Amino acid sequence: MGICSSCDSTHVATAKLILHDGRLQEFPYPVKASYVLQKNPMCFICNADEMDFDDFVSAIEEDEELQPGQLYFALPLSWLNHPLQAEEMAALAVKASSALMKTTASEKCRRGSKAVTPFAFSEGSPRRKVSPATGGGNGGEKRGRGRGKFKAVLSSIPE
Repeated sequence: MGICSSCDSTHVATAKLILHDGRLQEFPYPVKASYVLQKNPMCFICNADEMDFDDFVSAIEEDEELQPGQLYFALPLSWLNHPLQAEEMAALAVKASSALMKTTASEKCRRGSKAVTPFAFSEGSPRRKVSPATGGGNGGEKRGRGRGKFKAVLSSIPE
């Protein structure tokens, strides 16, 4: 009884790519990095989960598929053999957040709001140093993909 509207309730996980100019491209289907690079020849693609402070930014392989649910950046080639400074990482986070918020705000049907969990970096955690690849001496094996060293900051709210 009354007016009822509905929307497609199925949500398809997409691979999200933040372009250097701040635009977001989403891929609901499998797409190889080489396809994206054809449209952005002055860039390389990197997985956001593999980015860390003071580490060299590494490109994913051209034949690697962008994975649904993952966030990627298309960065200029000049960043390839360049350690990522905290300020640069913060700027990329702002760019990604802005692009994702624009997409979320433009959706007509949303089942609920999304929230970002605050996090803090462990002061005592050791930082790994990664140097750029030199000639593929690893026999074609891929290096491990790990998440950043984050821990959630939780606190109670007094009533």
